[in-house]
Amino acid sequence: MAFIAASLSILLIFFGYQKFSTFDSAFEADQECHFSIKSDQLDAHYGCDHDLETRQWLLYKQSEEAGKSLVVKRFRY
Repeated sequence: MAFIAASLSILLIFFGYQKFSTFDSAFEADQECHFSIKSDQLDAHYGCDHDLETRQWLLYKQSEEAGKSLVVKRFRY
């Protein structure tokens, strides 16, 4: 009985975290990503991009050289 209660508690915590740590739509995630650039007064090397496979918007910093970009923050929906 204790095992079932512990399992249900873990599942409840997991799903609660998922619900409250994500956005309800891609539009909300997009708005938050672009707002982060403006509110933090980031320079022109920062941008937002939509990743359809993982259902998230990415705030990234473009490398000074032609290398890879660095993902700064993820906005999941």
